[in-house]
Amino acid sequence: MIGKHYKWILCTFFYMTFFESAGQERIVMELDSEWKFFKGVNDLAFKKNFDDSGWQDVTVPHDWAIYGPFDKEHDKQTVAIVQNGEEIETEKTGRTGALPYMGQGWYRTKFTLPQYKPGQKVLLVFEGAMSEPRIYINGQKAGEWNYGYSYFYFDITTFIKGDVTHTLAVQLSNRELSSRWYPGAGLYRKVQIIVKDEESFDQWGTFITTPYIDRDLAKVNVKSKVSGQGLRMVTHILGAEGDTLAQQATRSLYGNEFEQNIAVPKPHLWSPESPYLYTAVSQLFKGELLKDVIRTRFGIRDIAYEPETGFKLNGESRKFKGVCLHHDLGPLGTAVNKSALRRQLSILKDMGCDAIRSSHNMPSIEQLELCDEMGFMFLAESFDEWAKPKVENGYHRFFDTDAEKDVVNLVRATRNHPSVIMWSSGNEVPDQHGSEGVKRAKWLQEIFHREDPTRPVTVGMDQVEATMNSGFGALLDIPGLNYRTHLYEKAYKTFPQGMILGSETASTVSSRGIYKFPVVKGSMKTYKDLQSSSYDMEYCSWSNLPDDDFVLQDDKPWVIGEFVWTGFDYLGEPTPYDSSWPSRSSYFGISDLAGLPKDRYYLYRSRWNTEEETLHILPHWNWQGREGEITPVFVYTNYNSAELFINGKSMGVQHKHDKTPQNRYRLMWMDVVYEPGELKVVALDEQGKAVAEKSVFTSGKPYKIKLEADRREISADGKDLAFVTVSVTDKNGVPCPTATEQLHFDVSGAGRFKAVCNGDPTSLEPFHKPTMKLFSGKLVVLVESDTRVGDIELTVKGKGLKKGVVSLKSK
Repeated sequence: MIGKHYKWILCTFFYMTFFESAGQERIVMELDSEWKFFKGVNDLAFKKNFDDSGWQDVTVPHDWAIYGPFDKEHDKQTVAIVQNGEEIETEKTGRTGALPYMGQGWYRTKFTLPQYKPGQKVLLVFEGAMSEPRIYINGQKAGEWNYGYSYFYFDITTFIKGDVTHTLAVQLSNRELSSRWYPGAGLYRKVQIIVKDEESFDQWGTFITTPYIDRDLAKVNVKSKVSGQGLRMVTHILGAEGDTLAQQATRSLYGNEFEQNIAVPKPHLWSPESPYLYTAVSQLFKGELLKDVIRTRFGIRDIAYEPETGFKLNGESRKFKGVCLHHDLGPLGTAVNKSALRRQLSILKDMGCDAIRSSHNMPSIEQLELCDEMGFMFLAESFDEWAKPKVENGYHRFFDTDAEKDVVNLVRATRNHPSVIMWSSGNEVPDQHGSEGVKRAKWLQEIFHREDPTRPVTVGMDQVEATMNSGFGALLDIPGLNYRTHLYEKAYKTFPQGMILGSETASTVSSRGIYKFPVVKGSMKTYKDLQSSSYDMEYCSWSNLPDDDFVLQDDKPWVIGEFVWTGFDYLGEPTPYDSSWPSRSSYFGISDLAGLPKDRYYLYRSRWNTEEETLHILPHWNWQGREGEITPVFVYTNYNSAELFINGKSMGVQHKHDKTPQNRYRLMWMDVVYEPGELKVVALDEQGKAVAEKSVFTSGKPYKIKLEADRREISADGKDLAFVTVSVTDKNGVPCPTATEQLHFDVSGAGRFKAVCNGDPTSLEPFHKPTMKLFSGKLVVLVESDTRVGDIELTVKGKGLKKGVVSLKSK
């Protein structure tokens, strides 16, 4: 049972090198398999001997709602969204994704602790449970929590009876009208059991900072809270290759906390460009007997926020090139998967993005680990509501009783991640109005400061005039403005901090591969097909186009960066089609729900990725029926000028200029007349010399299926994923950008079909069934490994099309 059910991590590293006398081992046990799940109410499911044999077998992390079906009646909300400026209530059918997240669900599993000994402590740790979890061990209630996004743990030692089989039951309850987006449902993040000595390091009790750094030396400060007396702490600092760089021992215990200052020579500084990580191996001894060991990964880096010049990392000024991310992973729902997170971050890295904002809740630990490793700065957010509601059953129900402990757990669980450079205590909270809101902002900020005095706190403010008048914005460490580009100057002059953060920007809307005519700027534009134009000229009533933010970022040194709404489309909030079924996911993403880049991706890339060339043409060039009609052509590029050709005939040279924000950052040929064939752009350097070119062609009829895997080798761990982009070409290999054929997927060998997504925000096809229509000529299939080593083959077929096959390996 142990080998099959648990992932064991024995924290006994470096015994031969470091340990004077090995004692009891800390065990970290991930409960990921052999869970039973039931959706519905059951008053007896908490009991130890309850018969769950008829329940569904699942693995954790698990999101029960992502399997659908989509239905407009799921959490249908008749509301006026105040923060969007709405005054009249309307029916919102896709606001929370039109998926069945509401109601109760039960999870049950069994575990044994064969290495447990009397005198040890046992903790049960949840990194998120959606929502209002009630926890039972052997039929007895062990604890409860309310906030579905919070990390929490319980000491369950009193429930443990030695080497016997224990039963864990978790009840979850999700209310309707409890969210503004798709929250997911279930045990969607990791569940662990930790077995350790009673005299041990406290959970999340170690805090590592680097208060002094120069070229030759860094001071690493290690504070560790412990349980027990008469103890000695020894810490070894390891480099990225595992080599020991420094060590220190101390017996001085202040209350229940050890403190060490350790000199690390010639420090490698963490940054997005060079994300170097150290590891502190901390050992706890009583006499010569080892009691506990923990490993804490950290980075050596210096952050500073200064009036007028803004943010500095390691002494160098820079601006955040960031995106906001909701926590769902498209067709996987909210169930955390490290492969999917890594793919997201890789896509963003290529765009030149260097920062993430977790909107609007605590991030997953896996996401922070990857940001540490891959080099992303992180704005960790906590709440979307305080005491005043946005939705009827939101977090305001728990704010007064739970906010402090939720903030404490956020900070203590994540503060050693070098990627985290700022905290956010809230997003667009209605409490921005009035003196009570100012008091709440101050109270929350003081909690963050108490738990972590090294990082500043912001709030994403949308009621900017109100926060200028009330003092709300003035008390924040960093004033964050959500949109309101017209108020940046006034806010900068009013607030005393000498800087403004674009905590949420743009909210431009588009559908990948869909283009609308005529091409003009527009707010809240809608069309019969419920799509938005990928000319990137459409936005929302409260928002703006990317170029408007670029101007502020480039021209105002006191604007310290931006976090674009959003890096990827997400489930729910289908603005501007909130009231139009079947729209059920967002249009805001720079990439779509499948992770496929939209045209807008290349606009940001042309400005943010300063190391590589960007040259991108839009729209596609398949416009049967538009012959002779005006069909504008845009080019997103890091070059300042280019010449456009249609079938070899020049359409003229365009230069970037300052007449409008769009002219400053885009090359636009507004009077192009469509004719089929080749559309080619030639980029020019400052001397007018051709330096790069790109073409798109009018395709023939769809002929064959093309498959491209993001990687050909995956791990045989039952969790790893390969993302295979599926497209269709004509006989000459030219992509068919308007193809909508129904495709079917089959996976054989040492893997399985996991999910599929085409990025269409109006599609009601389920993600978990092996068939789906192409959208704008593409979709993505997710192939998951099982636990066997071997070959995996994905075959994709469609009526009248030559099939596509790709081979993968599971190792």
